[in-house]
Formats: sequence, structure tokens, C-alpha cells
Amino acid sequence: MAAARGRAGTRAKLLDAAGEAIGRRGLRDASIDEIAASAGLTKGAFYANFASKEELFLALLDLHFDRRLSEMSEALASDEDPAVQARHSADDFVATLSANPEWQRLFFEFAAHAARHEAFRVQLVERYRRMRARMAEDYRRRAEELGIELPVPPESLALMTFAMGNGVAMERLLEPDAVPDDLFGSLLEIWVAGLLARGAS
Repeated sequence: MAAARGRAGTRAKLLDAAGEAIGRRGLRDASIDEIAASAGLTKGAFYANFASKEELFLALLDLHFDRRLSEMSEALASDEDPAVQARHSADDFVATLSANPEWQRLFFEFAAHAARHEAFRVQLVERYRRMRARMAEDYRRRAEELGIELPVPPESLALMTFAMGNGVAMERLLEPDAVPDDLFGSLLEIWVAGLLARGAS
């Protein structure tokens, strides 16, 4: 038990150090030596927990995706109107970006790296699909609770949500002063209202 806690603590230190190092130097230039040193650990400790820098990056993504899905599931579990739920979910997303501005840069560096490295892309897509599947299930469950018929499959709704969220994150990264904090909330609220109207017609 103590050994497991120690291993988990070591992994957590490496993940924290990796997030800082990548944010400071970028995905390509952040080295394993630098990450291990920042965590107060040896290079051997790094390889005892991760086979490669790419594996560590994917573990960072897993943590972020799990947190985001938990936030979305919590928002959809309320009894609020769907459009209000959408706004609250979007507000949570923007709050996460604001609390950790480096994440926007990290995420798009991951995406650029994946576009050039097929093995990494396959791993990233696998995580994306898992996250979308969980999101689609939340959408399906909420529609059943409300007794409404979705105008498109829930899998498509999850993909649309990803596309809109990534688009807003990109705009905030490139031109933060032009993107108000409530933009994504307004976008999702209008989108959900349109979906409901289409489903009722």
C-alpha cells in the first residue's frame, strides 16, 4: 500500500513538472531531464513511471479530460433547463481555461505534435473517442429524462461540442481581448435552443 502511494506521488510530481516545463519551453523542447529535475526526481524515476515523454503527455491529457467530463456530467445532472445547463457547462469550461491559461497552449501543441507523429495521433484520437462516447451517453441520458427526441445522434452532438469548445479555446489563445468570457456560454445556449426547436418541429 505504501509503495503504491509512493508511486502515485511520484507520478503526480512528474505530471505537475511536465505541465510547467511544457508551458515554459514547449512540447518539443521540454526534456525528460528537465521534467525529472523540476520534480526533484531522477531520470530513472521518470522511466520507472513512463516509457516516454509522449506517454507522460498522454497521461496529462487523461487527467484534464477526466476533470472536464466530470464537470460536464455534473452540469447535465441538474434539473435546470437544457439551455441553462449548456451555459453553466460552458462557463465551467471557460473558468478552467482562465484558471490554467497554459493549458490552451499545451493542448494545441499536443494536436500539432499528433499531426506529425502517427503513433501519438492514434493514442490521442483513442482518448478523444472515449471522451466523446462518455459525453454522448450523458446527452442520451438527459434527452431520455426530458422525454425529447434528439434531432441528430448524440455522438454527433458530442463531436459538435468538441468542435465548438476547441474553436473558442483557439480564439481565446490567439486574440484573448476579443473573446468575452460569456461567448462560449452564449454559443452553447443558442445551439441547444436551436436543437430543441428542431427536435420539436
